[in-house]
Amino acid sequence: MTAIDGASLVVRGRRRRHCVAAGAAVVCVALAAGACGPSRPAGPRGAPGTGAAPTAPTTTTTTVAPSTSVTVDPGALPQTPVRPVDNSAAVSALAAALWRAAVNDQPAAAMPFFFPLGAYQQLKALSDDAADYQGRLVAHFDLDVAAAHALLGTGAATATLVGLVIPGSYVRWIPPGGCYNRLGYWFVPGSREVYREGGAVRSFGIAALDSWRGRWYIIHLGSEVPPAGQGVVDAPAAGVGSFGSPSGC
Repeated sequence: MTAIDGASLVVRGRRRRHCVAAGAAVVCVALAAGACGPSRPAGPRGAPGTGAAPTAPTTTTTTVAPSTSVTVDPGALPQTPVRPVDNSAAVSALAAALWRAAVNDQPAAAMPFFFPLGAYQQLKALSDDAADYQGRLVAHFDLDVAAAHALLGTGAATATLVGLVIPGSYVRWIPPGGCYNRLGYWFVPGSREVYREGGAVRSFGIAALDSWRGRWYIIHLGSEVPPAGQGVVDAPAAGVGSFGSPSGC
């Protein structure tokens, strides 16, 4: 774990590789010589009682698209069981908004793609959902964006976004009642925000994306359980990196 003064950067100490293998193929965001090599990320566990063997995750790479404006608060609408499309324009817009937030140290730039407050209030059954949302989730997101900005450092001005890689086979449905939630939702851990800086491909993780009405939203950027008062960068790596554990909520 490493700390950077000012932004309180914390690097999670997971083992990482530069590329991600999907079956027998190596998935690379950029076709740059030397940018990729074989890797063996762990696949998700088989369903209980099935004896299914772990498999490598399928992946989807999205490219940058112009940001989209949100005119209706999705949190005011009911949840649906629709699984998000991993290579949709909405995912591209999410990646671009998160990138702008990290480059400029402006968390507000990505808030249209952060899990909506109204949705969180429908999802949870806490004594004060709004206070938990603002005081824990949003507060840590602000710190994590500052940590990502510190990670980019002086290269932020010239770095460019390549895209967001979602480990498709890590996506799973959390049923109502699971993980202390009243409603069901789709969940995926360890997606990778991939960028190019100084001619080299680099990346960092998004700890968790949750679905609402068939779209992905950031719910935890640096860590699902971050240290108090510190921003976290999820496993920064040279190259595309590798996905985190398929467990979590």
